[in-house]
Amino acid sequence: MQTLAGTSLVEGVLVDWVSAPPEAHLDLPVDWLDDGQVAAELARIERDRARQTAREAQLILRLAELRPDTDDPAPGTPGARRRSWRRTDPEFAGVSEFFPDEVAHAINLGRGTAAFRARRAFTWRDNLPATFAALRRGEVDERRAGVLADALQCATPELAQAVEAALLPEAGEMSLARLRNRALELLAELDATAVEERRAEAQRAADVRTYPTADGMAALTAEMGAEEAAACYAVIDELAAMAKADGDERAIGQIRSAIHSMLILRPAHGLGGMSVQLTVNAALDGLEGASDRGGDVAGFPITAAHLRELLRRVEAIGLTAPVGGSLTFALTDERGQLLATVTAAELSRLARGGCRQHPDAGCGCAVLGMPDPVDEYEPRAAQRRFVTTRDRRCRMPNCGQRVGWADLDHVLAHADDGQTSCTNLCCACRSHHRLKTFARGWDFRMDPDGTLHVTSPSGITRTTRPPGLRPPEPAPSPPDPAADPPPF
Repeated sequence: MQTLAGTSLVEGVLVDWVSAPPEAHLDLPVDWLDDGQVAAELARIERDRARQTAREAQLILRLAELRPDTDDPAPGTPGARRRSWRRTDPEFAGVSEFFPDEVAHAINLGRGTAAFRARRAFTWRDNLPATFAALRRGEVDERRAGVLADALQCATPELAQAVEAALLPEAGEMSLARLRNRALELLAELDATAVEERRAEAQRAADVRTYPTADGMAALTAEMGAEEAAACYAVIDELAAMAKADGDERAIGQIRSAIHSMLILRPAHGLGGMSVQLTVNAALDGLEGASDRGGDVAGFPITAAHLRELLRRVEAIGLTAPVGGSLTFALTDERGQLLATVTAAELSRLARGGCRQHPDAGCGCAVLGMPDPVDEYEPRAAQRRFVTTRDRRCRMPNCGQRVGWADLDHVLAHADDGQTSCTNLCCACRSHHRLKTFARGWDFRMDPDGTLHVTSPSGITRTTRPPGLRPPEPAPSPPDPAADPPPF
């Protein structure tokens, strides 16, 4: 295959455009295709997917060029990022720390996904130019190009390109696992220190994560050294085997899961117990068993039956707080908009006391509602309870951080005469709180019902609603003049 090369920027752009266009084809109905045509069409789609991935990477790199770090808070100044919180170095040298958030906003996915794609794009450009070029031409698929980027992102460009030269010609003939292992083997042969640097980088990025799986279930994962993970699993597995030998009839995997939870939640080594607070939202008829409307626990969806089981376990069906915990009611309207939050004790007191203006009459006056605004900067406890119950997690689009790690942020800044009120406060994780405060060009606006509109510097607006709040009914369409009867 002849390789084209441009001698100027314009020629280079033209070469890229000529050498990597989508393949012309006819979208014939699938039922018309025979097996050979189906296989050819699948292969063509894979080549076009590779070209689109390369195009996306080029666009991400261009946005990085447009977002230098010159406007970021400088180290040692108010608002500067504390590098010890997650990483010791900037993710992308010379690029704004808020750049991954803008990529996430553009592709409508989470910051982690955006940062992953950006790191991959930088690796392809700086460490693996031949792989990047092959991806643009559709000659290597996205998965194999990604495996090379992941394996070689911490190597020097010289080392990475030496491994690339050895592997790229035969990459399409290797499985993904074999390609990855072979890349790491070659890297270790050329420079063993690169492998150690990669391990140290992975160690710095280690974290514990949780995400929902099946109905009412979730996974808890932790990244750690391979030897540490093996030791932890061995302890869990041995305890599970002992329980099985002692007559536990559950499946071994279920026993392991229960032991894992027990080891974390039960006090051990003389340490005191910990109190874990959960906010439970449910429809009243679901609690009573009259419907299948469910609720959620800490953001994970569960069925109504699961919810009733949970509430029975914490002795909340009888309107009593669980031992060592609290019970809060969230009162919503028919659209799911939060109207008020109240504890069991407050609910009982209000039910007995009724309206202060008409204590002896069934006047129907409201005795509970949204907490009033206050003049100071810090929200009151009632406001904090209302906003955290309404939002449940960071309100930035595609951010999943729960309220336990979130600040209460003034949507219209307090310094700009923004009220400390429930209609001007929302939950924001520390990262997105800093973005709203210090990143230029972002705009945040909140409706009275808690709907938040976020516009990025590149002009894309995303909207988030509080969990449970349904969108308003669409306005009726105007009558069609053409359907009106003639005027005679």
